[in-house]
Amino acid sequence: MPDRTTDVLIIEDHGPVRVLRMNRPDKLNALDTALTVALRDAMLEAGEDDGVRALVLTGNGRAFCAGADTGEFKDLRPENQDLIHKRADLTCAVHTLLRSISKPIISAVRGAAVGGGAGLAIGCDMMVAGEDIKFGYPELKHDLVPALVMTNMVRHIGLKLAFEMVATGRLLSAEELSREGLVNRVVAPEAVVDTAMELAEACARPGRMAMAAAKTLFHRVGELPFEAGMAAGRDINALMRGFPKQAGEGK
Repeated sequence: MPDRTTDVLIIEDHGPVRVLRMNRPDKLNALDTALTVALRDAMLEAGEDDGVRALVLTGNGRAFCAGADTGEFKDLRPENQDLIHKRADLTCAVHTLLRSISKPIISAVRGAAVGGGAGLAIGCDMMVAGEDIKFGYPELKHDLVPALVMTNMVRHIGLKLAFEMVATGRLLSAEELSREGLVNRVVAPEAVVDTAMELAEACARPGRMAMAAAKTLFHRVGELPFEAGMAAGRDINALMRGFPKQAGEGK
């Protein structure tokens, strides 16, 4: 791939696994417009690159992501409706891509993962958490609403706990995340990327077409009535018989 690394996002290829590393460590990788655009563009490119079979999303430094960069809020005023809508659309695009890209995405999370950062972490297909993680949605403490991350939140977290987190700003520890089944692994902070890479490499082994179909179906059936889910599964079951079997084909 052409070098798409920017000041705010480091892109690394490790065989079939692409690592996207948010790179604003002095701001705890807070999501300003530049970083959000870089994430959107990098995910779109990875989704179209047949050489990329899985992704790892992580942050540089001692935090995963501290949410939206409040330094930009001064420009997001009622009189700037066009700017407000463009920024909201950009954030929606990033969170939607976590699901719509047909390749598995694993978040490798240490330190703060709050607000929009929590949304990125839990919106991935799998999550590896460091023992130092602090995860939650403290927006209402600042009279803000975690509006753009709520859709993924209520799909992953039990409704009672999710509402408590929104209403009180409660942050979850690694132990609590594990107990609630919200993470795949809990490891030492310095091991989150290596552990996420192991999961990503395992996800990169099946054929490309089969993995794409599996991820797409997985997310569809969770929201369909039982009969419709079975019908969708039947369609994929029939489709997969046509996946190439020879080594290297359909990969």
